[in-house]
Amino acid sequence: MLYSKTTPEQKRIRLREMLASGTIQQFPGAFNPLSARLIEEKGFPGVYISGAVLANDLGLPDIGLTTLTEVATRAGQIARMTDLPSIVDADTGFGEPMNVARTVQELENAGLAGLHIEDQFNPKRCGHLDGKNVVDLDTATKRIRAAADARRDPNFLIMARTDIRAVEGLKPAQDRAKALVEAGADAIFPEAMKDLSEFQAIREVVDVPILANMTEFGQSELFTVDQLAAVGVSMIIYPVTLLRSAMGAAERTLESIKADGTQEAQVGSMLTRARLYDLVDYEAYNRFDTGIFNFQIPGT
Repeated sequence: MLYSKTTPEQKRIRLREMLASGTIQQFPGAFNPLSARLIEEKGFPGVYISGAVLANDLGLPDIGLTTLTEVATRAGQIARMTDLPSIVDADTGFGEPMNVARTVQELENAGLAGLHIEDQFNPKRCGHLDGKNVVDLDTATKRIRAAADARRDPNFLIMARTDIRAVEGLKPAQDRAKALVEAGADAIFPEAMKDLSEFQAIREVVDVPILANMTEFGQSELFTVDQLAAVGVSMIIYPVTLLRSAMGAAERTLESIKADGTQEAQVGSMLTRARLYDLVDYEAYNRFDTGIFNFQIPGT
């Protein structure tokens, strides 16, 4: 009932344990709090909160238009609905190094288990679009140092994302990954890798966990868990998969209503009332109410 029974501190410890286990971890992307509960129920070890999804949910493109307040608020709402650790996309940190420091502490306060900061210019763009620009090495490392220095819980995960592969090539991506780890990154997110050999190339130069972004319609093939584990990837995210699935279903239902004058044809593919009530733990709230309001009002 209500929110998670696991504290943010416990979630962060669990995330560290998972990443140290040597077993690859799958983090589907939640697009709202209820989807985070579904991710947990289906047996996944963690939740990812995509910056693109947060922007798109506001009707905005993923070009750095969201604010720290919007991201912290929504990410906190999602994270508190599950006992799983949640990692959030913090874009470029919402400003200069001092802003990055504040971002870390605000997201700690919101109950997240970790975040990633990228090395694009602000405003940024989706990592799988062309025309990206990355900041110089000094700026990129200052962001990560500020993030690492600002955290108060040593188990809060600071991940560095680099988009330099699409701009300058694989060797610069290797060099930047090493520099970001030296600056304090606990994990590396190499964006838009072309094939498995490129993930392997990043693994060869760093000894921290590596994240693979398996987003649909992007630069990377949709590799399997086994394929990515074989080249040393530690974590996989599926950032927009559930949002795309849900919006696709919504679009089909609206088209059905428009064409047929009823939603009847789509009812069979909908979440049932009973299933929805189960996900929101309706019965637990009912038991709570019964336990509190269990008296007879005199005169009735």
